[in-house]
Amino acid sequence: MNRITKSAKGTDFILYLTCIIASAFGCLMVYSATRNEALESTIPIGRECLIMVVSAFIGIVLCIIISFFDYNSIERIALLVGTVCLLLILALFVWGEAPEDRPNARCWLPIIKTSAITVNFQPSELAKVGFLITFSAHLEKVRHSMDRFINIILLTAHAMVPIGLIILTDDLGSAIVFGFMFVGMMFAAGLKLRYFAVAFGAIAAAVPLIWTKFLSNFHRQRILAIYYPQALSESVYNARIYQQQRAVNAIGAGGLFGDGLFKGTYTQSPAGIPVNESDMVFSVVGEELGLIGGIALLLVLAFICLRIIKTAKCPTMHPAL
Repeated sequence: MNRITKSAKGTDFILYLTCIIASAFGCLMVYSATRNEALESTIPIGRECLIMVVSAFIGIVLCIIISFFDYNSIERIALLVGTVCLLLILALFVWGEAPEDRPNARCWLPIIKTSAITVNFQPSELAKVGFLITFSAHLEKVRHSMDRFINIILLTAHAMVPIGLIILTDDLGSAIVFGFMFVGMMFAAGLKLRYFAVAFGAIAAAVPLIWTKFLSNFHRQRILAIYYPQALSESVYNARIYQQQRAVNAIGAGGLFGDGLFKGTYTQSPAGIPVNESDMVFSVVGEELGLIGGIALLLVLAFICLRIIKTAKCPTMHPAL
């Protein structure tokens, strides 16, 4: 009982409940995005929505379990966590599989593959959690001398290992997420702003090299389709911009208050927006709940981010058990 009491005192229930509400809202939006498919198959819930619900439930249970542990004990297993995540990413180069439309993007590991069912696992998703743990542990070790040049180099190298490997699997989207995590954690840890300015200048200077040597033709075409469509043929442009343009059209169609839950023309159409249950799920929010719903969602997510930063900077809010 004493342990439960201590755990409760160290729990930010406002943050916890907000995350649960956000997760439930996400499940609802995924359900809406896959509802038409489920109705056609006479099943109560789509596969993607079911996975989302189960994942959210498991996440809530894990949060409760982890709250009973001294968070310093998690730091002590950071090396093990990082090693496991690194091995899983490296496994992609041997056993990784790619979707049909992107044969070079070997970012999935097959877990179950039969004629009846296929279950794949994306190591980069687990590696994001692992990176939070390992990078936090690294920041903790250098927190009193973080602005030393050698520590900045080592922290950057720490982040570049998973980012570089994930880029090699042609999963640029996940690599960008890791990049934002790295920058956000460095900022939250208190790195002086002048270092960010220097890094921004270095990246800007390296853009030509990144463009010619590191981006595939597919990635270059996707960028050009948005910022310089004149450089592409009409057929290539239409192929690369199709998903994004359909999403923009859906959000625009929602107007101020949206078409209503489960009533979005693009969302509920079989020929609507490709992969709108994951890549383009915000288009579901924009079309069915409108500008107001989209802004409300962004405010909730911003609140969660700010609350996490506040909690991280106030150790008294989560004392060691």
